[in-house]
Amino acid sequence: MKIQNAFRFGLVGTLGVGLGLLIITSIISLQTIIIYVGAALFIALGLDPAVSWLEKKRFPRWAAIVTVLAGVLGVLTAVVFAIVPIIVDQVSKLSKLFPELVRAVNSSTLSVDLQNQFPALDVPALTKSITDYLGGNLSNITTTLVQSGLAFVSGLFGALIILILTLYFTASLNGMKRATYQLIPASKRERFTNLSEQITTAVGRYIVGQAALASVNGVLSFIFLSIIGAPFPALLAFIAFLLSLIPLVGTISGSVIIVLTCLIPEIGSSPKTALVAAIYYLIYMQVEAYFLSPKIMSRAVAVPGAVVVIAALAGGNLLGILGALIAIPVAASVIMIVKQVVIPRQNEL
Repeated sequence: MKIQNAFRFGLVGTLGVGLGLLIITSIISLQTIIIYVGAALFIALGLDPAVSWLEKKRFPRWAAIVTVLAGVLGVLTAVVFAIVPIIVDQVSKLSKLFPELVRAVNSSTLSVDLQNQFPALDVPALTKSITDYLGGNLSNITTTLVQSGLAFVSGLFGALIILILTLYFTASLNGMKRATYQLIPASKRERFTNLSEQITTAVGRYIVGQAALASVNGVLSFIFLSIIGAPFPALLAFIAFLLSLIPLVGTISGSVIIVLTCLIPEIGSSPKTALVAAIYYLIYMQVEAYFLSPKIMSRAVAVPGAVVVIAALAGGNLLGILGALIAIPVAASVIMIVKQVVIPRQNEL
C-alpha cells in the first residue's frame, strides 16, 4: 500500500483512534444510565404482552396501556402498604436479636459444643481471631455500613428512575419500533420487522413467565413458612420471590438462605423446622422444574441448558443481577437470529 500523504494518513488515523477512545469512555461514564434504560426497556417488553392481550379484547391502545400501567402501579402500591411494613417490622426484630446472637457465639457453652463436635478445630483461637479482627477493623466496618446505606438509597433512586422510564417506554413502544424499522433498507425491512416482532414477543413472554414463577414461589413460601412456624415468614418469602426472579440459580439460592435461617435457634427456629423447610423446597424445585416451568414458559423461546448456564454466568459477571436477568432472553434472541438468518443464508451459498 502506497501512502500519498503521510501527514494526512497519520492525522486521520489519530482522529479515528481518539474517536474510538471517546466512545468507549462515554459508554463507561454513562454505564449507570445505560443500565437504567436497558432495565426499563426490558420491563416494558414484559408488559407489552398484557397490552397486546387487552387490544385483542377490543381495548383501544391507549386504554390497554392505561389499564396495564394502573394494574402495575396498583400492585406496587399494595406491596408497599401491605408487605413492606411487615418486612420492616421483622427486620427490626431480627436486628434486636443480633446482640443475643453475638453473646451466644462468645458463650463458653457454644464454644464447648463446637469443640466437642469438631475436636480438630481450635475454637478458642478461632473466636479470639474473629474478635480481634472485628475490634481492629471497626472503622472499616463502620465505613462499609455507611457505604452500604448510601448504596441502598442510590438503589431506591435508580428504581424510581427505572419506573418512570418504564412508563414512557410502555406507552411509546410501538412508536419506537416503527422508528427503528424505518432505518432499515426497504428491501430488508419486512424480514427485519418480522424477526424483531418475534424476538420482542418471546422476550416479553419470558419476562412474564419468570415473574409468574417468582410470584408462585413467594406466595407458597409465605403460606408454608407460616404453617410450620418458621421465623420471619414474610421476610423470607420476599427473599424467595426476589431471588426467584434470577433464572437458573435463584430458586435454589433462596431455598438455601431460608433453610440456613431456620437453623438459628436464637431467633425461635429449630433443626426440625429447617429439615421440614429443606424437604419442602426440594419437592418444590422438582415441581417447578418439571411442571410449573414447562407450563408457564411453554410459549417462550426454548434455550438449551448449557446455553442457559453460560449466559447466566456471563451476564452476572458483566452486569450483576440485571445481567443475569436479561442474559437468557438475549441468548434466546441470538439463537432465533442464527436459526432464521444465519443458517438460511449459509444454506443458500
